[in-house]
Amino acid sequence: MHQFLSNIQIKVNEHLYLKDPESSALGKRIIKGSIELIYRIGFESFTFKKLATEIGSTEASIYRYFENKHKILLYLTIWYWGWTESKLVFAITNIEDKEVQLRNAIELLTADVQEDGNFKHINEQKLQKIIYAESAKAYLNKYVDDENKNGVFSFYKSVVQRVSDIILEINPTYPYPNMLVTTIIEGAHLQRFFGEHLPGLTNCSEEKGKDNVQAFSIELALNAIKK
Repeated sequence: MHQFLSNIQIKVNEHLYLKDPESSALGKRIIKGSIELIYRIGFESFTFKKLATEIGSTEASIYRYFENKHKILLYLTIWYWGWTESKLVFAITNIEDKEVQLRNAIELLTADVQEDGNFKHINEQKLQKIIYAESAKAYLNKYVDDENKNGVFSFYKSVVQRVSDIILEINPTYPYPNMLVTTIIEGAHLQRFFGEHLPGLTNCSEEKGKDNVQAFSIELALNAIKK
């Protein structure tokens, strides 16, 4: 998998930036610094002034890449889904049993990630924590319709569609495949967040090597699509 992912280039929708941050060392520092800062202080407290201090640059230089901090959060969120889709393709390729495909897909979508080392300016573990806590803010806002028209959410939609297609191959009459997949994804994010901050709202603690978030998600999916 490492060799497969090492050849992957994730091209985030150009409507999210003024200058592609992948095109320069400064741009990559902006991305790396944004992840570190949002992870540490949260999106509400995140500002370009603080980011400039974090990376040893100026606010003006950051504004050459991103219009505002919302665009940075959306960029990070969409990059995460592009990276996730590349892993998903690998996880389900050359597997004939559709139920095994579905299990693999759900395990991947609900797992705590590890750094893969292929993107030195991106800490995937910290980015995933940001996704758990902050990503809903990237689309639960008044700009979402315009951003959707510009194709900003295509990576996330593609991930959902790939898993929905597997569900329909298992049960072609199941009427809610996309709803089921997004419920599992967003629910898993909440459960991971609750596990760290509001444990009374979840049962996600690991028991004897069992990941309860993954186990619950797989059980939910398989029971829902039974013919």
